[in-house]
Amino acid sequence: MVEIYRSKYYSLHQAANERAFYLDLGQKTVRMSLCQLLSLRHKVLSISIETHFDSDLNKHGFEVLMLCNKEHLFILNTLEIIDLKNLVEHGFVALGLSAEKETIAA
Repeated sequence: MVEIYRSKYYSLHQAANERAFYLDLGQKTVRMSLCQLLSLRHKVLSISIETHFDSDLNKHGFEVLMLCNKEHLFILNTLEIIDLKNLVEHGFVALGLSAEKETIAA
């Protein structure tokens, strides 16, 4: 297995002989196909971090994330969501499936 990217809390690995990806979330490792990884990317990038700082929209600051056709359920706090977004963005860049975002400094 080859490590694609490692963030503070999580890591993404690729098993070329199985044509699968493994997302290590600390407590659990989830095996995913490319389609499931793309679904994870869509779910993670659609989470609004701004709602975590508005007590009317997200009172407790947690996000419920279900993966692989509701086979896995995770409850993540704000810092874990930010880190997972970082892992997804950099992991897809490392795989060559996405372009790196440019940061504009003012």
